[in-house]
Amino acid sequence: MANPVTISLASQEPRLDDRPLDKRVGLIILATDHTTEVDFQRLVASEQIGVYVARIPYANPVTWENLRAMQPSLTAAAALILPEETLDVVMYSCTSASVVIGDEQVAAAIKVAKPEAAVVTPTAASVKGLRALDARRISVLTPYTIETSRPMADYFTGLGFAIDRFTCLGLTDDREMARIAPEEIVAFAKEATAPESDALFISCTAVRAAGVIAEIEAAIGRPVVSSNYATAWACLRLCGDGKARPQLGQLMGLPLKGEWP
Repeated sequence: MANPVTISLASQEPRLDDRPLDKRVGLIILATDHTTEVDFQRLVASEQIGVYVARIPYANPVTWENLRAMQPSLTAAAALILPEETLDVVMYSCTSASVVIGDEQVAAAIKVAKPEAAVVTPTAASVKGLRALDARRISVLTPYTIETSRPMADYFTGLGFAIDRFTCLGLTDDREMARIAPEEIVAFAKEATAPESDALFISCTAVRAAGVIAEIEAAIGRPVVSSNYATAWACLRLCGDGKARPQLGQLMGLPLKGEWP
């Protein structure tokens, strides 16, 4: 029979840091999301910035009724991200739902649980990004149906953007949107860009556009903003990371101007 192991306490308690990492970004993402966590681990997470995730229920197809149904879950989801601890930023990762619910309503629901955090939506971040790029005339590419896309067109025109071309891919399942091959995104982006536009906006946090922004910019000769790319840029800047990363696209070389949102 083996001798019993002696277990003892250390001579003193360990010293604790205030935070494991300096900054905290919380993500609220759809249960069906394949893309946002991957993009944020690549673009935002670092030795200074931690990314923490909560998922909320979502039922396909992508309709305005299903998108709006997520609103009651936002406060509870935010509360589940490091409960009773503060966050620097919370990002709600659904572009089309941010349109139908409203940027301000999304922020209000999240701030019930995390009042100290800046709240980022893909729509608000994309508007900030397009304005930072001095884009007034834009082309838009979405994976959605025409019906789902119409309110998004109204959102951007209502904020003063002129839309030269608006292209939809006609998909209704966000899991299929996540499987669009990057080279296909580049090809559709070329087709979707009107020659008179200042920039191209690619909607949907499921679409894997953030990893090919620089490639698309080289192909069309103008800046590109996508949902995850814009939110990553906004979250970095709101966490005090002002490092220029122009190799990732033109927006990543720019500061966040003005107050947020």
